[in-house]
Amino acid sequence: MIIGFDAKRIVRNRTGLGSYGRTLVNDLSLHDDLQLRLYAPDAGHDDMRLQVKDRPNLTFCYPEGHLLLGKSYWRSRSIVSQLQRDGVQIYHGLSGELPAGIRHSGIRSVVTIHDLIFMRHPEYYHWIDTKLYEWKFRQAIREADSIVAISECTRRDICELGNIDEDRVTVIYQSCAPRFSTEPDVKLMEQVRRKYRLPHRFILNVGSIEERKNVLLAVRALHHLPEDVSLVVVGRRTGYTEKVRQYAESHMLAHRVFMLQGITDEELPAFYHLADAFVYPSRYEGFGIPIIEAISAGLPVVACTGSCLEEAGGPDSLYVDPDADEDFAAAVGQVLSGAPGRQQRIERSQEYITRFRNADAAGHFVSLYSSLPFLQSSGKSRTRREQ
Repeated sequence: MIIGFDAKRIVRNRTGLGSYGRTLVNDLSLHDDLQLRLYAPDAGHDDMRLQVKDRPNLTFCYPEGHLLLGKSYWRSRSIVSQLQRDGVQIYHGLSGELPAGIRHSGIRSVVTIHDLIFMRHPEYYHWIDTKLYEWKFRQAIREADSIVAISECTRRDICELGNIDEDRVTVIYQSCAPRFSTEPDVKLMEQVRRKYRLPHRFILNVGSIEERKNVLLAVRALHHLPEDVSLVVVGRRTGYTEKVRQYAESHMLAHRVFMLQGITDEELPAFYHLADAFVYPSRYEGFGIPIIEAISAGLPVVACTGSCLEEAGGPDSLYVDPDADEDFAAAVGQVLSGAPGRQQRIERSQEYITRFRNADAAGHFVSLYSSLPFLQSSGKSRTRREQ
């Protein structure tokens, strides 16, 4: 079976979408009967691309010939003819997009949709971006033979906002990389602590520092937490970062707030294992894989209500209103080292997330790919009934 993938974010994205793609194709490449072709508009970043395992059944593919209309046009339309020439039987859009025309190309298609935050909360996006993202979403669900959501929350959003039947959408939880559940080498952890000048005791947040992620709630909560507890935020900076920095400085909290970016893939697990607890105050998410990573590393979690975070963290993590800083601080106080019941909470949460660790996303996708009926030839259009 020859399967093509939209690999733009595999080679260029260091956060959730890139991690999702890299983890999935690495797991799928263990299935020797699959031929995986990763289509990217360019080679991207070496450190991202090299996280994909070098296996004989996995190949990176780039645009053929001169791109008269640019990389975006190739990815959104002209890639289809290249897929046909390569004999691709299934094309998987890993980040909510499919090229126009693939439905009538003779190539079956699958699209993974991570979230519809741009429709649920358009206030966090430029209005032009919301229109573009919505157009891509509606095109993808028109083109796709199969639609995959990464959570039940996202599935509900797809069905409601896309006005489609529930039986068209399958939930396949994303896998968490196993490196988070293995304690890093002591030497590496000490190197990370010294390199980034980490405080002795801190709560951790991982994710882009943007308004929707709401990390300012965790900063405000520091007023109500012991003076020796700091906040470490690991993620890409945006304009919102300055708002957080200014608040911390004006409220005498700057010495307790550490905002870091550029953390390597090898270093990230060490942050989890050095932290006292994990906080995820986001207002809305498609799933929240950092929660799974944190629990895998043995951390208790405090998150917010309003989206899918309870689905990710389970009943033994704590959830509060995304505007209630005192409640957030009180919840953090319940899970810090030494708090009664902390270890039991961690153990029950780790039992809960086995449903994600053992979800075998790759196995589910192999079954999904195999369930799609192939056409006799890659250039043959679908019948009217299939359309």
